[in-house]
Amino acid sequence: MEQVFPECQKCNTGLLMPLSDYGREGAAIRYKAWVCSNPDCGFNIRIDNGEISFGKSVEQSQK
Repeated sequence: MEQVFPECQKCNTGLLMPLSDYGREGAAIRYKAWVCSNPDCGFNIRIDNGEISFGKSVEQSQK
């Protein structure tokens, strides 16, 4: 089955790509964040502790 990702509404060039993570107790959190595939755009939206935030800078983790 082919996955179709939504177009970024900020730049209309990239696609929003889902990112997953793990919770404090090791449970998988699917689609915790979405980031634009266009590196010049940088749009992102994420869920942290039940709060939705967007526009924070995206950086590579040192972990």
